[in-house]
Amino acid sequence: MSKRDYYEILGVSRNASDEEIKKAYRKLAMKHHPDRNPDSKGSEEKFKEAKLAYEILSDSDKRTAYDQFGHAGIDQQAGMGGGGGFSDAFSDIFGDIFGGGANRRDRVYRGADLRYNLEIDLEEGARGTETKIRIPTLEECDTCHGSGAKPGTTPTTCTTCSGHGQVRIQQGFFSVQQTCPRCGGSGKMVTDPCLSCHGEGRVKKHKTLSVKIPAGVDSGDRIRLAGEGEAGVNGGPPGDLYVVIHIKEHPVFKREGDNLHCEMPISFATAALGGEVEIPTLDGHAKIKIPVETQSGKVFRLRGKGIKGVRSHAPGDLMCHMLVETPVNLSERQRELLREFESLSPGRNNNPRAQSFMDKVKSFFGQ
Repeated sequence: MSKRDYYEILGVSRNASDEEIKKAYRKLAMKHHPDRNPDSKGSEEKFKEAKLAYEILSDSDKRTAYDQFGHAGIDQQAGMGGGGGFSDAFSDIFGDIFGGGANRRDRVYRGADLRYNLEIDLEEGARGTETKIRIPTLEECDTCHGSGAKPGTTPTTCTTCSGHGQVRIQQGFFSVQQTCPRCGGSGKMVTDPCLSCHGEGRVKKHKTLSVKIPAGVDSGDRIRLAGEGEAGVNGGPPGDLYVVIHIKEHPVFKREGDNLHCEMPISFATAALGGEVEIPTLDGHAKIKIPVETQSGKVFRLRGKGIKGVRSHAPGDLMCHMLVETPVNLSERQRELLREFESLSPGRNNNPRAQSFMDKVKSFFGQ
């Protein structure tokens, strides 16, 4: 079977530069790498074909022989490994696929984000407030300014990875790169560590921050304080601090979205005869009229008496649930009057819910 032209395989012209050839190979290798296409035999063959083409065209001597004599000019060298150009390009591609990098020298890392759980009252969440929090964090060492080295000294180049931050391990066909176990990927070693941070470049501290809580926040809402997280590594930027809001349980109100709910106990007489009761709101008190024959569980809506959420255009409502109380600690006279009342109301019209329930029970049993 005749061999395909190497320039055609890579999709470049015969006068292509080394950089253009390298770029074309990287694109094909990334596309057809076996680890990205584990079930594709065709991709594996294309990957090997592109690898061989680049191995030849990235070596100046082999490329010259191929340009003059075609495949016959390089057949005698077919069993030889690729030159440095191929090794470098393959290492770059392998790093792109598996998330590494060919050189981590002087690479900076952003500090970690932090989370702080803040409990506030329902009223504070509804109206907004400002509070102070004290948090533990890692900050850049003031003594060594983040280098980890004792003042007057500097970190030295890691002798294991020669400052690259990675070491290469040959595993058959693959040249695998991994983080240097000695320097942790920084490419540097601290031989004389800073006494304040013990060579870490960061120290544990506590700091007090002021947090402005906007009106209408609810449990689960987050407030971002940019740059107040942990300090970065090697001079990298700090992370952020996220203050997560948790609303304390309220003795009267329960929040659901922008609405508030509360239970209002009323007497048996008020529920039966009607009247007027005063109910609490976040702004004070309000009065509502109780119609005659109000049943327990009846809900009265007070519009606009809820909470205006952070992303809402108008406040929610207050839902007041009537709870008819059974009287307790009755005197003998009260008991007597209740017995008299009970004897005077045997009809179904006085107990609509009970009678309705009994009708449903009879229907269920087919009576």
